[in-house]
Amino acid sequence: MKTLLKTFAAGAFALGLTGSALSADNELKMATIAPGSSAYLTMTTMATLVNQSLDDVNISVDATGAATKHMIEVAEGKLDFAMTAPTIYKFMKEGTVMYSQLENSAELAENLRLVLWFPLGQYHITTYADDGMMTPADIKGKRVFLGPPGGGAWAAARDWVKILTGFEPDTDYENVKASWSSALQGFQDRQFDVYVTTGIAPFPQIEQLSLTSDLRLLGLTKEEFEANEEAQEYTRIRGEEIGIIPAGVYGSGVVNTEDVYTLAAAVGVTARADLDDDLVYRITKAYWEAKETAAANNPWLRDITLEYALQDGGMSLHPGALRYYEEIGVDIPEGSR
Repeated sequence: MKTLLKTFAAGAFALGLTGSALSADNELKMATIAPGSSAYLTMTTMATLVNQSLDDVNISVDATGAATKHMIEVAEGKLDFAMTAPTIYKFMKEGTVMYSQLENSAELAENLRLVLWFPLGQYHITTYADDGMMTPADIKGKRVFLGPPGGGAWAAARDWVKILTGFEPDTDYENVKASWSSALQGFQDRQFDVYVTTGIAPFPQIEQLSLTSDLRLLGLTKEEFEANEEAQEYTRIRGEEIGIIPAGVYGSGVVNTEDVYTLAAAVGVTARADLDDDLVYRITKAYWEAKETAAANNPWLRDITLEYALQDGGMSLHPGALRYYEEIGVDIPEGSR
């Protein structure tokens, strides 16, 4: 795990992301999911770019806990920014799934506003090549980590596995309960058989794992995906999308010889609705202007585009962010206003 964190730290250092040493008048709190995830890398980079660009702003990032809880804390005013997702926000507005026991769920959802969407990346259903699993159906009876219990990633991975196999957790396979960090270590120690994680390929976690053991990614071929209407329909749900992991993108450490068709997802940065409009405008502007420069030497940042950021994910933009996007003249879906 320490080596993996060094990989992410090296990427941040290449950007010049050493953090702001200046005191700030605006001390803001952002929460994201655990180190090692693409969301962690994206949101910590956003915070550092803003801190470097704005002398009077300091965004501190906490990378513990789950996005589902962080969204409640933003809505309650305990946090200023957090990771969100179209699917999780929908559940929150409806008071369903992980929010079914939260009586004021819909009211809290009204206190959230969007800053931007970004790609979470492809769901990597990861196995060790020497375990002999060749297709998703081979996970029957195996120990499988889908994501932290109660999280949006867990729910999406469960649904996707069911579409591919018809299997249910704790009926057809063992549902491994762990955090993102402990699951990565557990998979490295071979405490379970299948590790599901998300990131834009080539994702550093998978690259790190493949340095010491050959891996296989379970999913569909192009032909299998095109023949699976249920899988196609699921990738058209708001916030979900088809993810293609190209053959060879991980080199010889991942043994797949064909592209893997899998699930992918959109996530985003949400803010308190009552956060000062001018402050959010300045933060949004600072991030996008700094990102364009940083992306020249960091290809992964190029996947975060204005077009992707402003897709209709069902959440209205914060007025401050909306002001910036209108100012630069980009198309804004009606559902994002």
